[in-house]
Amino acid sequence: MSYQEMLFSFLGGLGIFLFGIKYMGDGLQKAAGDRLREVLNRFTSTPLRAVLAGIIVTGLIQSSSGTTVLAVGLVSAGFMTLRQAIGVIMGANVGTTVTAFIIGFNLSAYALPIIGVGSLLLFFFKRKSLQNIGQILFGFGCLFFGLKLMGNAMEPLKDLPQFNQLMLEVSHIPILGVGIGTLLTMVLQSSSATIGILQQLYSQGSLALEAALPILFGDNIGTTITAVIAALGASVAAKRTAAAHVVFNLVGAIIFTILLTPFTQGVIAITGALHLNPSMQIAFAHGLFNVTNLGIQFWFIPQIESLVKKIIPGEEKTLAIRTVELNEDFLHTSPSIALRQASTEVIQMGNYVYRSLTATKNYYLAPTDEVKDEVNQYEEAIDQYDIELTEFLAKTATFELSQTESQEQAMLLEFTKDFERIGDHCQNIVNFVDEACEVEKKQRNREKRKGLPTTKRQQLLLQDEDLLLLFDKVAKNVRDALDVLENGDSQKAQRILTREGEINGLVDLLRSKYIRLMNHGEGRAADGILFIDISSNLERSSDRTLHIAKYILGNDYGFKTPAAYHPLVETEPDIALPIQEK
Repeated sequence: MSYQEMLFSFLGGLGIFLFGIKYMGDGLQKAAGDRLREVLNRFTSTPLRAVLAGIIVTGLIQSSSGTTVLAVGLVSAGFMTLRQAIGVIMGANVGTTVTAFIIGFNLSAYALPIIGVGSLLLFFFKRKSLQNIGQILFGFGCLFFGLKLMGNAMEPLKDLPQFNQLMLEVSHIPILGVGIGTLLTMVLQSSSATIGILQQLYSQGSLALEAALPILFGDNIGTTITAVIAALGASVAAKRTAAAHVVFNLVGAIIFTILLTPFTQGVIAITGALHLNPSMQIAFAHGLFNVTNLGIQFWFIPQIESLVKKIIPGEEKTLAIRTVELNEDFLHTSPSIALRQASTEVIQMGNYVYRSLTATKNYYLAPTDEVKDEVNQYEEAIDQYDIELTEFLAKTATFELSQTESQEQAMLLEFTKDFERIGDHCQNIVNFVDEACEVEKKQRNREKRKGLPTTKRQQLLLQDEDLLLLFDKVAKNVRDALDVLENGDSQKAQRILTREGEINGLVDLLRSKYIRLMNHGEGRAADGILFIDISSNLERSSDRTLHIAKYILGNDYGFKTPAAYHPLVETEPDIALPIQEK
């Protein structure tokens, strides 16, 4: 086999292997109901539970880097503490060993039939569950087919004197192997790929176990690069989470590099007694390394936390977002208390919506990554509240409720969706601000290239007083809607309706202003996004606050609900009718 054939086969096999890992992980994630983030969010109250959550999630998505990135996002959003995230990271390192054990079962001979069965399920069946199984099988087959191609490409290496000399040096200088493993994993962005290559080389007799193990230790250091990249430009808390990942894996690699000889002898003794094949020996060594590393460092989580706080100084800026607090036990014992819980959480969700809208206005005034990240975090929280409240209120409807409780359940379900839509509109506005900035940059560059007169505006976006006033009025409607929802203030409900007319007038004014600017040759292409798209999303956000006002005001808008009724005050309505849009 020529060097070109070796290189092409190796690169092609590597690509198919990486695709197989990713595709299989995606299929497993879909089959698991796509609730892995919720597992990390809710089941990390103690260090042990955090470790178990990390193991489970990583075993399902087949990526320790993916789990770590999820943990970075949760810490950044304030859903998880740094100490909890360290436990998740430790568990993720153990969970990733599953892939090595899968590879240890040498199924390369059956790779193509497995791919064939997977493709049949993917393309000839419409049931989602079967398609997910097909995706898992297809990725599983690609994994082994890629390994086979890589193995065939690397087989001639054992006859190369240069390669043999390198592996001999690695056996005598373990730190060299650690460096090779680190760099290889950083380049490939997959520790599983590095382990797969090691298993193939060791199976072919191209390198000894003494050379393979240091590379395996380095692989654990290299896999931290993904979390480091994910934390760049993120919050201090996210950077500390990534640093904890680096510290944990680096300390583990140092400990086991120092203890390489006794560790190697232990692996040889145990795997020999179990009669494991060479690929499974590497998988076992990988598993033993990570489990033992976990057993050593698990007791030092507080110290690791303190260390990374010293490495990454600064104040943690968290948004104080708390998880949804709903107790389903009350559904069986007291549905009315369950509805009180839901009411409180809907109001909390609305508070996040109000904060998101405020941050959105700040982003329009000064579009920075920090403010954008703030809006994104609130959007995540709002979506999570929507999912959990919808599920909880849907379960509530299956129990026997009074007429008042039935109306309250339907109303809270509607308000949950209203707040979720306002959150979506905030996200839309952020995207429109980004789009307007890009449009303005392109227009300025085009004018500069053509030698045309450039705009006299100092900022990228026009800071329009009426648009800022529109932001303020919509924010007031959201704030007043929360007060109405909590206190049943009919005067504030009336203010919402009055202000809604002002908001509609402002939107019409902004559209007229845009047309006037364009007709006078003073407008920019980006102005259309500001005056049309952003104002439209603000108007729709305000429309969503009308539901609460209409419930309080009652008959004026076609409802039979008495004026005194609101979700936190128990009264008996005459007739429960669905919410109507204005």
